[in-house]
Amino acid sequence: MKAMVIVVTLAFLLVILAGCAPGPNELAGANTGKAAGFWLGLWQGVIAPVTFVVSLFNKNVQMYEVHNNGNWYNLGFLLGMSAVLGGGTRGAWPRRSRRQT
Repeated sequence: MKAMVIVVTLAFLLVILAGCAPGPNELAGANTGKAAGFWLGLWQGVIAPVTFVVSLFNKNVQMYEVHNNGNWYNLGFLLGMSAVLGGGTRGAWPRRSRRQT
């Protein structure tokens, strides 16, 4: 019984995650001017939390620039998001030990 619950839960999570898979980029290969690069990706990563909230109320605002130059934009966006959201650096901090006296 317990194994069945685990299997159903994992299947449900798999379906939910599959729904989050990105679709095709219609602008890939389109020549519509200069593509967004590393620095714009970095900036958009920094402002992404605010942009996300705005995008919930305005359908004309997008979090991610689809017309980008690829991996450099992605790296900048990831670094920008990491800088704002902490990037997991707290896990590397030394833990304070409590002295028992």
